[in-house]
Amino acid sequence: MADQAFQVDEQALDEVVTFTSELIRIDTTNRGGGDCQERPAAEYAAAKLAEAGLEPTLLERTKGRTNVVARIAGTDPSADAMLVHGHLDVVPAEAADWSVHPFSGEIRDGVVWGRGAVDMKNMDAMILAVVRQWARAGLRPRRDIVVAFTADEEASAEDGSGFLADRHAGLFEGCTEGISESGAFTFHDGSGKQIYPIAAGERGTGWLRLTAHGKAGHGSKVNHANAVTRLAAAVARIGAHEWPVRLTPTVAAALTELAALYGIDAGVDSPHFSADELLAKLGPAAALVAPTVRNSANPTMLSAGYKINVIPGEASAHIDGRYLPGGEDEFRETLDRLTGPDVDWEFEHHEVALQAPVDSPTFAGMRAAVEEFAPEGHVVPYCMSGGTDAKQFSRLGITGYGFAPLKLPEGFDYQALFHGVDERVPVEALHFGVRVLDRFLRSA
Repeated sequence: MADQAFQVDEQALDEVVTFTSELIRIDTTNRGGGDCQERPAAEYAAAKLAEAGLEPTLLERTKGRTNVVARIAGTDPSADAMLVHGHLDVVPAEAADWSVHPFSGEIRDGVVWGRGAVDMKNMDAMILAVVRQWARAGLRPRRDIVVAFTADEEASAEDGSGFLADRHAGLFEGCTEGISESGAFTFHDGSGKQIYPIAAGERGTGWLRLTAHGKAGHGSKVNHANAVTRLAAAVARIGAHEWPVRLTPTVAAALTELAALYGIDAGVDSPHFSADELLAKLGPAAALVAPTVRNSANPTMLSAGYKINVIPGEASAHIDGRYLPGGEDEFRETLDRLTGPDVDWEFEHHEVALQAPVDSPTFAGMRAAVEEFAPEGHVVPYCMSGGTDAKQFSRLGITGYGFAPLKLPEGFDYQALFHGVDERVPVEALHFGVRVLDRFLRSA
């Protein structure tokens, strides 16, 4: 049983469910290109913070693209501050594909349904519930906690965390570490083991635009400078490329801890180490690590021509590229080689890869908080295959971790629900999250 000092009240448990549902009902769909309005959700969050006695600041780079920042004073003024952040926007959802309306926030059979239920209005609601619990109980964390609710995470972050980091750095004075989405959720391996991966790294983002130039002409004529052909060849090379294994410290630690869980010698330092062979032995748990042992580049969009009998002079493609910490140079050099002399490429969106220490007191604190409320669980570090607002906040020297705790039942495919149909979160998972988040933040 958890220490009574870290018990949250019934109101916090009720509020986290209510806040998740009500935030989902506020449609903050981010379609990209500036097509989003986070302000109603930002005003909602700011009002809940103000009711807890805080003084939230609302900030916009673009009208309607609103961010909220508030600081909670800790008991130790000499301690470094911690950033706790969540984004308010969500990806689009097609209502016809869903079992319930994606913006209904319906609570049914102990589950909250809707877009944002796991990405990431659930965490936004947890933060609000914890902060308000502290206010009711007269509790304060040891270190200052800066709470930030951001816009635009599902696109470029230019109106969100990028804007805050570049234009309002003073609000984050003293913050050395931060936590946000995509960590400390239950991963069931199918054999009865419950794994709780905590993110201590992110691959970098390299969204690319490829452009092939050629000679325009009639579709009936031989054309050895066909832009479409040149582009197609480059895209095929990129799609077929086998990227070499590159183990970062976070991924090596993840493989080592997972191997130990299954009684396997990981051997990551052995000259004969094979990542693919080890992953095969890890079974379903390999899914936590497999996307992050290599760089990647996946073709996603193609565009060329305007009439079937006209060879265009230009053709373009888009590539979703991701690279490991320390892997950007290799990524660039490989793309130069794979695109060849007839295709140019450039970054449409470019963000750094991140790595956080897994032997830090903060990681130990997160591990302890999860184990307090899930003693049957096995906490392991992992690296996210994608990225979060932690990338932008890293410009301020803030080390980011993924820690949005959820205790999930077997068969609940958490990762598949990110940007997926019928996104939902169990009420009990939200209750667990509030308890663990409270435990960690007051101990950090």
